[in-house]
Amino acid sequence: MWQLLQREFQALQRDGWQLALISYVPLLGFLFLWWLFSAALPRQLPVALVDEDHSSVSRELGRYIDANSVTEPIAYTDLQAAVAAMRSGEVFAVVRLPYALQHDLLTGHKPTIDLRYNGQFLLVGKLLSSQLQLTLADGLQQLARLKLLAAGVNPAQVAVRLTPVATQNTALFNRNMNYVGFLVPPMLIALWQLVAMLCYANSLSRELREQSLADCYRLGLLRVLAAKWLFYTPLMLLHGMLLLVMMYGYLGLPIAGNLLWLLPAQLIMLLAVWLWVQAMFFVMADSARIISMCSGLFAPAFAFMGITFPTSNMPLVAQWWRALIPSSHYIETHIALVSHGQGLLTVLQQSRGYLGFLLLLLPAWYFARRYGRTLLPERQTSGVPL
Repeated sequence: MWQLLQREFQALQRDGWQLALISYVPLLGFLFLWWLFSAALPRQLPVALVDEDHSSVSRELGRYIDANSVTEPIAYTDLQAAVAAMRSGEVFAVVRLPYALQHDLLTGHKPTIDLRYNGQFLLVGKLLSSQLQLTLADGLQQLARLKLLAAGVNPAQVAVRLTPVATQNTALFNRNMNYVGFLVPPMLIALWQLVAMLCYANSLSRELREQSLADCYRLGLLRVLAAKWLFYTPLMLLHGMLLLVMMYGYLGLPIAGNLLWLLPAQLIMLLAVWLWVQAMFFVMADSARIISMCSGLFAPAFAFMGITFPTSNMPLVAQWWRALIPSSHYIETHIALVSHGQGLLTVLQQSRGYLGFLLLLLPAWYFARRYGRTLLPERQTSGVPL
């Protein structure tokens, strides 16, 4: 086993791409994703403002929208141009203040303020929808307060009449609405899974490129694979540990549980990734197809984690696909520890979801023996050494 580990180390020294995968590529990817969301909250999102009333009330509402740090109003003369700008991606939402807005409000009518947003951008659309509604409501409350005072209502009763029932919304696990703590951890986990997949797939594909797979069978295929697992698992697990330290140590993201219990969960996830890559390798025995199939399987990992979209609303095929991705099982443990403060017992209970990945050993074993017989035809009668 020590000789096989030395063999992996020597092969690593000859492969510059593999060295990059286990060293600076994951770190650069982690830092780049963190930098994208380092502002924590989206700010100054362009919003088309169509003012058809040109009254003091409409101008006041425009100032309220401008005062909101999330929105940046851009004036448009007509609704058609504003909608076209939203469809082209120049703005994310459209606010139309109709003609005679002030007159209708002062005479007791109920004018309609047209608010549209692009729902294709899930988080941006939801954020703009809530922020614009709150901003317009605050602006209109000022007008309603003046109207009540002008009608002779006691100033002490004005607030009660405007909001007879006060509500308070508190986010349980993201109180500051911080997008770093909400999006960055699952995105980094998805990226880490892709890097781990590429690392192990490249190690196996090297045996094809260097035409050394027959030597692996002669040395004992199981021992060679075990050496690869022992060599690359600690390296990838180290990156997973650095990921956790960076997020919850350096950045100080909130965590309710013990960070150490995430390490066994990461280890089990890595082993599931190895099983997938190993099965793809022996089924296809082609470097390009292995990378393509594994990338196609793991690429939508972030979307299938259920962070931005409830998995229960996904189509049945998408839910099956989600069950095949190791990170989808890991993220449940991650959220249970980080947000809910669960312990090691939760990790052990949720680890049972990985048992289905052991079925990948069956096609790997079958095609490994079949492929070995083509490489070592002289051993067909005595069997291929695994």
